[in-house]
Amino acid sequence: MSRSKGGIIMKKMIFVNLPVTDLQRSINFYEALGFKKNSDFSNETSAGMMWSNNIWIMLLTHEFYSSFLKKQTLANTQKTSGSITAFSLESIDAVKAFAETAKKHGGDFYHVDLDIPEEQMYELEVKDPDGNLLSVVWMNMPDTI
Repeated sequence: MSRSKGGIIMKKMIFVNLPVTDLQRSINFYEALGFKKNSDFSNETSAGMMWSNNIWIMLLTHEFYSSFLKKQTLANTQKTSGSITAFSLESIDAVKAFAETAKKHGGDFYHVDLDIPEEQMYELEVKDPDGNLLSVVWMNMPDTI
């Protein structure tokens, strides 16, 4: 964080809020995948899970998640998808290991054929125990980006 004349300026960050039915089960699942729980932003209704300093997943109990909804109802994420949270890993092997770890800890995964050569991009769709969908990808990025 930096300071401006008016006070502290917060860094740009991404927080993805996910509704969960069993908070502790979800904490265990995401910790097994390499996320770190931040106790300063966790309580009995939510858990801040850090992927990096700037990217977090917020696990929210259904009751707490619903408090953010005005006229909408909470979707059954086992049957309905409202979003797919995508992020990259350093290699194809890392993507496969992430997916296998998810499966071992109560999640599941599958591959969608996007008709893109594996040496250019490899992606697996990972479901957490509540059905929330993560897209884990490795891309052969050009050096110019």
